[in-house]
Amino acid sequence: MRLAAFEGDWLLERDIEDIRAGHPGRFTGTARFTSAAEGLVYDEEGLLSLGGAPGVAASRRYLWREAGANSIEVQFGDGRFFHRFYADEDRPSAVHACPPDQYRVRYDFSAWPRWKADWRVTGPRKDYAMTSRYRTA
Repeated sequence: MRLAAFEGDWLLERDIEDIRAGHPGRFTGTARFTSAAEGLVYDEEGLLSLGGAPGVAASRRYLWREAGANSIEVQFGDGRFFHRFYADEDRPSAVHACPPDQYRVRYDFSAWPRWKADWRVTGPRKDYAMTSRYRTA
């Protein structure tokens, strides 16, 4: 998978399971990968509903860039390293340590251009699972 394959607009649905609190959550919106000098800027916007509360507008930004050896590096919007995965695998995984918590992701590109990211976050501060599903807009 080349980085350029992600460029464009995506419909995004995310299911969130807060294991500690027992509250489900849902995010529905869009993700846009826009070309930039450093790679692709990822912007997501949508409506986030947690635990039955009214939905609120939510957004986030990342930078995705080629990192050599068929890998893609994901950085936070402020340029800090987040994680790296091997783009030539159908189901690559990565880990991000944010002491004392740990974030694990497994991407699934096997049904491209539909793809997903399964996150499992554990530690003394956080305990949740999250699945984001993407499809072309």
